[in-house]
Amino acid sequence: MDCSASLCGQGCYQFLADHRGDTLFPIDPNANHGSTVVMNAVFDPLSAGATMTLTEAHVAAATRVVPDLPPNPDRQVFNESDYGDAASDLLAAHGTDPLWLFAYGSLLWNPTLPGQNWRRATAKGWRRSFCMEMRSWRGTPDQPGLMLALRSGGTCTGLAQPVPAENRHDHLTRLLRREIDGPKALQSLRIVALDSDEGPLNALCFYADPIGRTEDRSATEVAAVLARACGPMGSCAEYLFKTVTALEHHGIRDPHLWELQHLVALELAAHVPPPAA
Repeated sequence: MDCSASLCGQGCYQFLADHRGDTLFPIDPNANHGSTVVMNAVFDPLSAGATMTLTEAHVAAATRVVPDLPPNPDRQVFNESDYGDAASDLLAAHGTDPLWLFAYGSLLWNPTLPGQNWRRATAKGWRRSFCMEMRSWRGTPDQPGLMLALRSGGTCTGLAQPVPAENRHDHLTRLLRREIDGPKALQSLRIVALDSDEGPLNALCFYADPIGRTEDRSATEVAAVLARACGPMGSCAEYLFKTVTALEHHGIRDPHLWELQHLVALELAAHVPPPAA
């Protein structure tokens, strides 16, 4: 495989195997999906003193058990040696310079690499976007979910983590095994330039401007999907909740995600049981 081409900016994401699951609650095409409430309320996504609207109770309301299905035999996926080869090719293309990983989504709260030497870093020219449709993991064919990716334009602040120099092939192989499933998904990897307090650095980033993305949607449209989608790995509401919580823990507030967590909470509010007396 030509992994140098995988870093050039052209790529796509191959959907994972289909899974089944019942719709949590239907989307009413005539509903406002919380937009009227937000318009009538004072909501400042950049207010430093604001607390999250989305809570664990909302996440529980969005979560249900969704059974897994066997892998699709027609889909091309990596075997163990493929992952090792891909890691070797990526390291050969990168050279001997230190290798960093840019965490902007789930890697913030579910890291793969050991160590605590994280740096707060910003990717200029990239922004977070729930634009990757998932028919598995946190979605189903009947109720597809959305996953975060980076799209061109704007800025994205997250954390950069060094890939340990010792056994870095093994570390990268495990990382690839977790994040991608085959050659098409590999093409979504990019080396992105980051600015940090300790100077510029280049970092490996998953799902940067992938071809398999959806078209731009409004925040209310995205929130309606995130509030309803759930798959074998959990709900999209949980994914959003954990990501925003992790960002807040590190003093990072993404205005788009902050608005989304508020809108998703409004979507789920009717399904959250009242607190016990």
